[in-house]
Amino acid sequence: MAGKISLSKRSVQTKSFAAKHGEQEKNWVLFDADGVILGRLAAVIATTLRGKNKATFTPSVDCGDNVIVINAEKVAMTGKKATDKEFFYHTGYAGGIKGRTRAAILAGNYPERVIEKAVERMLPRGPLGRRQLGNLKVYAGVEHPHAAQTPTNIDFVAANPKNKRIK
Repeated sequence: MAGKISLSKRSVQTKSFAAKHGEQEKNWVLFDADGVILGRLAAVIATTLRGKNKATFTPSVDCGDNVIVINAEKVAMTGKKATDKEFFYHTGYAGGIKGRTRAAILAGNYPERVIEKAVERMLPRGPLGRRQLGNLKVYAGVEHPHAAQTPTNIDFVAANPKNKRIK
């Protein structure tokens, strides 16, 4: 009786799913940033880019969707974040640190950089994060060249009343 194994106490191990590079299906998603709060939008975009909203999420694989953001120049911020928070950069010279407020960037030639930087800082650092950030396309106006991909329009404002800035 010493060599007999009881089947009732044996655990059955199931295999867990792990996606491989190139096996996942990437969809195209469209967000409209007109009057939407920046941080809330960036958090949802980062989740979509990583693929954490899918059942097949694997942390080491780029399994997220391609994201298009339009109306980036009309994004909103709460409080005094537009005038008080700054994005810093360095010129490369000694003492060459410079900063610009978010309001100045939105009023400048490249307002889409505000959304790009907010999403970039929510993604992991490293080769995978840079690859996932390449799936983000941000445009200042309504026009975008990705109509052939037939993106799915996500109504971000309808998900929560706090997502849109009421003036």
